[in-house]
Amino acid sequence: MKLHDDIHNYYEKLVVEHIVRRKLDKIYDEDVMADFCCTVLNQLPSRYIRYDVDMEFYLPQPERAKMEQAVERAIDFAIAQIAKKEQFQV
Repeated sequence: MKLHDDIHNYYEKLVVEHIVRRKLDKIYDEDVMADFCCTVLNQLPSRYIRYDVDMEFYLPQPERAKMEQAVERAIDFAIAQIAKKEQFQV
């Protein structure tokens, strides 16, 4: 078993979906996006899985909605952190 190939944190997928939906990857460069993703993921619990399809099939809709809301809050927090950092760099 290769840990990095066989399991992953499901929140990573949700974060990427939200980043793309909000076009944040078009706003920030790769270096900022790496820090941004770390900030977002550090605000979220871990949810390790082997297969995305299992999560999609077995996850109750109310729990999925809570996860989506948590991702949105974490992204908003990270955006605010970037804004603070940029404010102090000027």
